[in-house]
Amino acid sequence: MTPEVDVRTEGRIATITLNRPESKNGLTVEVNARLIEAIEAASADREVRVVALAGSGGNFCSGLDLKAAAATVQAGPAELEANLRRYFHGLIRAVRACDKPVVALVDGAAAGYGCDLALACDLRFCSDRARFGEIFVRRGLMPDGGGTFHLPRIVGVGRALELLLTGDVIDAAEALRIGLANRVVPVAEFAAAASAYLGRFAAGPPLVHQAVKRSVYAALEGTLDSALEAEARGQLRLLTSRDFFEGVTAFFQKREAKFTGE
Repeated sequence: MTPEVDVRTEGRIATITLNRPESKNGLTVEVNARLIEAIEAASADREVRVVALAGSGGNFCSGLDLKAAAATVQAGPAELEANLRRYFHGLIRAVRACDKPVVALVDGAAAGYGCDLALACDLRFCSDRARFGEIFVRRGLMPDGGGTFHLPRIVGVGRALELLLTGDVIDAAEALRIGLANRVVPVAEFAAAASAYLGRFAAGPPLVHQAVKRSVYAALEGTLDSALEAEARGQLRLLTSRDFFEGVTAFFQKREAKFTGE
């Protein structure tokens, strides 16, 4: 049987793929538990430099599997809240806690919680048939995967509120225009282009990636002084690293640096 969450690590890239094409990669408690486990394992693996989240069958993720949701709702409010906090909030927290670059490879629909999951990633690499929609309002609901936190920080308050309040679905071109997508490529080139994109992070200096991520996210919630202090602490650590020595040596030797994360 093909696993519902497929995990493959190759060339320092951990690719975690939702494999439920019959539901457009809809999520369940069990699937989320596996995703959390896979993300935490990739984060802890020193050989992994970048983590990619993807979907199979021409879609990224359609959000909560509505058939599974019906059974969950019938279970009662206490279990509903416990599952929401542990497996749905827990998945978003796992993505954000990863100290390596996390890239959403968005081909097809990223809807509802699937959109929230893509927003929680550091970067969104998209095919030209990608679509994003905070469609909760269409079901009489509000986002529950951090959409109200991440979307305004990515596209601005006014645009975020419009998307959240209308449930409009936007295509890849519009996502790129407003800054929600980082890159958009033709679907025929998606796999090869995504591999090359991820390869850039896999070859990069992991200590720098970690320090930059920590500083950027901390700066979003802090002041200029706190951001400068975080940068100073991070830079002073990096200046004593072997990777810094390697980067300087490679520059003078006119070759590509080979970073080890030390």
